[in-house]
Amino acid sequence: MLAAAAVVGLAVCAGKVSAGQQPDATILAEIHAYRTHTWHWQQVMGVRRTPYRDHPEVDPSPKYAEWVRALWQRRALRAHLRALHPPHRRQFMCIHRFEGSWTANTGNGYYGGLQMDGVFQRLYGPDLFRRKGTANHWTPLEQIWVAERAYRSGRGFYPWPNTARFCGLI
Repeated sequence: MLAAAAVVGLAVCAGKVSAGQQPDATILAEIHAYRTHTWHWQQVMGVRRTPYRDHPEVDPSPKYAEWVRALWQRRALRAHLRALHPPHRRQFMCIHRFEGSWTANTGNGYYGGLQMDGVFQRLYGPDLFRRKGTANHWTPLEQIWVAERAYRSGRGFYPWPNTARFCGLI
């Protein structure tokens, strides 16, 4: 019901705008960038993606496009700020201290600052693996969130048996 009202409201607003008004291409590009940034961090954190219901392409009002840009800018900031604080960040940073550089590719089949193997990366970070390759190409925050997914799946800190033991986690 609410979605139908929004669509009707959008159509009514679109009908009130003169044919010559168009949102600035820069604003549309910024909306796209903020939306992509928001969805990226939501995907990394494993949370549901914010639906895209605000279409400034449908309503050519520049004022509406600016409102949508501000909306997605706030969403992007909120998603990024939330991503900066993984629940077990301190524990994974301890594991990282024993595992090596965030860009490590030592040739032993393990990658990144948490030394994740290919199966682990494909299982807990499939989108990142598909888009960026192995974990040594991911940001430290992305690596920690993938490890967090493994933790949440019930594996705990056991994928890092020795270093987790050194950190007092198991």
